[in-house]
Amino acid sequence: MPENAKVIIRYGPYKGSDGLVEHRTFRLEGMQAMLLADGHQLVFEEIQDWNMVELIVNGENIFHCNITDLDFGGDGQLDPLCEEARQAVLNAY
Repeated sequence: MPENAKVIIRYGPYKGSDGLVEHRTFRLEGMQAMLLADGHQLVFEEIQDWNMVELIVNGENIFHCNITDLDFGGDGQLDPLCEEARQAVLNAY
């Protein structure tokens, strides 16, 4: 995939440490940092599927995971799911 790809990050609500279920982007910060470092354009879209994260490139779902499996905050360098997402974007057509 060329640099500056448009990546749509779709994410659903999840239950935070405060007990509330709502859309939050804290667990997406590492993935966001890694994809921005590669030069991609990111668009965030809220979805209604609980605990879900999906990456869409060229209209194709190329990656999905449970949002609570992502590390909270950080740059994503130590999170294997962030690296997996990064590779999925790089391998997208």
